[in-house]
Amino acid sequence: MEHSVEGLVGRYFPEREAEIRAYAEFLVTAGIERGLIGPREGERIWDRHIFNCLHVTTLLPQGASLFDIGSGAGLPGIVIALARPDLKVTLIEPLERRVEFLKEATAGTEIEVIRGRAQDVKKTADFVTARAVAPLEKLKKMSWHMVKTNGALLAMKGEGAAAEMAGTKNAKLHEIDLEGVGLGRIVELRKGTPVS
Repeated sequence: MEHSVEGLVGRYFPEREAEIRAYAEFLVTAGIERGLIGPREGERIWDRHIFNCLHVTTLLPQGASLFDIGSGAGLPGIVIALARPDLKVTLIEPLERRVEFLKEATAGTEIEVIRGRAQDVKKTADFVTARAVAPLEKLKKMSWHMVKTNGALLAMKGEGAAAEMAGTKNAKLHEIDLEGVGLGRIVELRKGTPVS
């Protein structure tokens, strides 16, 4: 069944349609000009980059706090924040020029941008997300201190997700099929309650 971008934007960003369109436009202009996404990605911006980030939103409870590490061009962080305005989203990115891009892209929203490496950030959130940042074990080392107890690291992964999880204890694979968007794979590492 064919789903139009229009229909999907209305369905998944009901409160933030104008903002997600403006962000998509910013990605295909400034994002390409500044080298944050490849020059050929322009025509695939919706399916490959924006809608592709929606799967993770189905795993987040109402009102949760979330850090998106290595946010780059704002994927998935900005998409998550616009699809789920109830969440408190913070983008964390070490590179100055990307931080500038993120600040421009999020102007007028409640999304916070922090310049820094994940391993240096001293704050915590209920969830930490990452897309194409590092292999699972390395990602865990970089970000585990930021995940609150009973929270989780949610890593967006491709077809190799199951293989990548092999050596990681307590990893859970979510294969989420969103109508009009298709299948997405999220690896969840939950931080349990320490036994007192």
